[in-house]
Amino acid sequence: MRQAALPSNNRDTTPRRTPEGFYEYDGDKQFATTLARGLQLLRCFTPDQPLQGNKDLAQRLGLPKATISRLTYTLVQLGYLRNDRRLGKYELAPAVLSLSYPMLASLTLRQIARPAMKQFSDYAGGSVSLAIRDRLRVVYIETSRSNSIFSRNLSDIGMSYPIIQTATGHAYLAGCTPTERQELLNKIKLKQPDLWGMHSERLNRSLDMIGRRGFAISLGEARPEIHAVAVPFRRTTAGELTVINCVMHVSQLRDGQLEEEIGPRMVSMLKSLPTV
Repeated sequence: MRQAALPSNNRDTTPRRTPEGFYEYDGDKQFATTLARGLQLLRCFTPDQPLQGNKDLAQRLGLPKATISRLTYTLVQLGYLRNDRRLGKYELAPAVLSLSYPMLASLTLRQIARPAMKQFSDYAGGSVSLAIRDRLRVVYIETSRSNSIFSRNLSDIGMSYPIIQTATGHAYLAGCTPTERQELLNKIKLKQPDLWGMHSERLNRSLDMIGRRGFAISLGEARPEIHAVAVPFRRTTAGELTVINCVMHVSQLRDGQLEEEIGPRMVSMLKSLPTV
């Protein structure tokens, strides 16, 4: 009789309870798996996919439909999801927005920078945003847009991009302490190897440029139609490093304008802001 094949020594066949993306918490008895899955489910809703059904969510998260049904039911009851019964799908509900307000209200740098950000966006004809880090991404916490038709879809509060992919992320890394920067780079190499391979050389050029000129530039790496300049700013009262950027549609820019005009002017603008 043929014996059953033994599992390969090179493959871990132990079932995982921890959601994908949180495997570093395997074996951590304090880690609440159900809570992590619920939050992970909320992150499935995007501007491109604002409506999701239980089947959609089950496929995206790799979970049984019965598990997804319990999660969506609970999130509806708590006000974080709304059920569109006509379509049989869910969408984010106002409680998600209410949850973010206390944090935004506590970030006084938003109020300090807002007038200058608006003035700069009007001058550049683009969009100026204040960003902080969210794990391995940078997320906008304040945005000022010009009246230009090109600035409408450039940026908004809550938009986020991978740190390694954008000028904003590179400016964030430049503003970190050496220890902070190395810890982040190690995590990016481990968790985002494809992005690291695509953008690590450009990161080195950005860090050199920030060291010499105070700003980094992006020429369509995040979105082909958008070019950007970014400058490390200040830390919040809680110690969070912030970055300010200016993004513009490529059709608005002259050759060399980011390096010769927009970047230097942004560095000068940030130096003029009050310290309190």
